[in-house]
Amino acid sequence: MASSGSEDQVPPGGPVTVSTRLIDAGSTIMQRRLPLKKMNTHVSTFAIYGGDMSRQIETHHYVHRVNDEFLQCAVYASDRSDAPLIGIEYVISDRLYESLSQDEQKLWHSHAYEVKSGSWAYPRLPEVVAAPELKNIAKTYGKFWCTWQIDRGDKLPMGAPELMMSPQGVGQGVLRPELVKRRDEKYNISTDELKHKRAEIAEPEWINPMADYWKQHGKCFVLDIVTVEMNRNAQFP
Repeated sequence: MASSGSEDQVPPGGPVTVSTRLIDAGSTIMQRRLPLKKMNTHVSTFAIYGGDMSRQIETHHYVHRVNDEFLQCAVYASDRSDAPLIGIEYVISDRLYESLSQDEQKLWHSHAYEVKSGSWAYPRLPEVVAAPELKNIAKTYGKFWCTWQIDRGDKLPMGAPELMMSPQGVGQGVLRPELVKRRDEKYNISTDELKHKRAEIAEPEWINPMADYWKQHGKCFVLDIVTVEMNRNAQFP
């Protein structure tokens, strides 16, 4: 069984030079970073590799709220300043999800269980402050592509992106207790206590069976990299 990855994992490369530090300092002063400034919320949760559900990792999402129905998240391995950027997740409302084709819906996962179980947590943010957002997130769907599989020891981002699944209360979606325990100790929280506090959050009236496709249909989706002939006139997708 794969490990969750090390926060101390360092990619290869030489140390940062003085000239590079000067460029970084100048950029900080003179350039605009408006999209980054929109990333306000830190979410600690977990993800499972869709192509190998024995592999589970802790993830840290930094959320940019584009509007009330669409969030985009940069996903890191930890909340440290040198944390590896391991992927991206898009989060949409149930209304937007229902507008997607069935083939597209299969790539998304539901968030209701993550919220209700306490897996989805806001470190250092009081639960009473997070409560309204939790009610909204419970009705959303996410599509998370992992671009750096640090849990298998990759020193650099390698291979094709992996489609990630969300924790669920059944089968291969059940989180390993030691993974949750490590997260809880880090932030001095109790996932079990969060679950108890969230008991009154309403379950969505409808979770589309195309989401969490593995749970309903026993199938997963993986990407492979192949060589193809170039065709400039070909339509995409």
